[in-house]
Amino acid sequence: MDSIHILEKLIAFPTVSRDSNLALIGYVADLLDAHGVPCQIIHSEDGHKANLFATIGPADASGIMLSGHTDVVPIDGQNWTLPPFEMTKRDGKLYGRGAADMKGFVACALSACLKASRMTLRTPLHLALSYDEEIGCIGVRSLIDMLQAAPQRPLLCIVGEPTSMQVATGHKGKLAARAICRGREGHSALAPLALNAIHLGCDFVSALRQEQDRLARDGARDGDYDIPYTTIHVGKMNAGVALNIVPNLCQLDFEIRNVAADNPDQILDGLRAAAAHIAAAASTIAPAAAIDIDITNTYPGLDTPANSQAVAFVKSLTGANDTIKVAFGTEGGLFSRDLGTPTIVCGPGSMAQGHRPDEFVSVEQMRRCDDMLDNLLRRLAGHRLQTA
Repeated sequence: MDSIHILEKLIAFPTVSRDSNLALIGYVADLLDAHGVPCQIIHSEDGHKANLFATIGPADASGIMLSGHTDVVPIDGQNWTLPPFEMTKRDGKLYGRGAADMKGFVACALSACLKASRMTLRTPLHLALSYDEEIGCIGVRSLIDMLQAAPQRPLLCIVGEPTSMQVATGHKGKLAARAICRGREGHSALAPLALNAIHLGCDFVSALRQEQDRLARDGARDGDYDIPYTTIHVGKMNAGVALNIVPNLCQLDFEIRNVAADNPDQILDGLRAAAAHIAAAASTIAPAAAIDIDITNTYPGLDTPANSQAVAFVKSLTGANDTIKVAFGTEGGLFSRDLGTPTIVCGPGSMAQGHRPDEFVSVEQMRRCDDMLDNLLRRLAGHRLQTA
């Protein structure tokens, strides 16, 4: 079964992160089982979602792992001109939600697994499929727990996020946080006697912007990124009940996306100090004034050395001469940090198409990914790899 046929099946499963992915996981498990490939299914605590892990080849050796997430972002509010959960092939492009991010790679990886099932591999091929990547790389963590307890860990991981088949060695880390700004309510006609929590929130946003300016001016730099420094971004503000009520609560959601040389926890410590200073100044009006900051999600960056054996190995599979780093986050940082597994990001399609209406991956990109994985299978059949 070729990768494009498998992609058509995968797109038909509406695996938006808020919904279950079990039907897709069941399809994959049945497909692998029909080709004699057993797999492990690791359910979420509520049983609503699952990861999948499979190995083809010798069970007593470490292998090469192909990793992809099964969830996709919503289509709500987007102006699709084609059915999002039905693959449309047109002018050399394959359209559908998740085609680029990242069911295209998952389809290629599954096709490779079916080919591998008919081969005798000296080095195993591993397949790792996860859930809830799009909301903070959440689901893969239980799969990593399982791999930490396994007798062998993968020699190398290829995360197939869309890089236009370029070899990516890194991405920034992410720390998401929520600031709860507390003031004192009152009638808007007597606003100076109350403490407006939105004003506290705006003062904190000003502190975030000042820190962003400092990082852009004086912070660590990595020229391999489009934005070569650590960024701070406010994504949401929730506050207020009615115009004539001074609000006593304001909630801000913000993030830090850090280059490898910056420690996001240290940056957050500085922001907490700034928040405390703002609240202390406001406490002369309302003693209850406060800005509390909680971390809501975090995942590490990826920074695989460009001169490593792992990078050279993947470059030899693709024919690439250069490497890149990507702006978006992946599960690769978790594999690298928690398993010690060298990790590369390389997959078909472009993230310029991801998360957008009429998302697509080209047939040519799928072919290039199939070629890379065919080259990988030849290596796995020909050699017992000790390192990648």
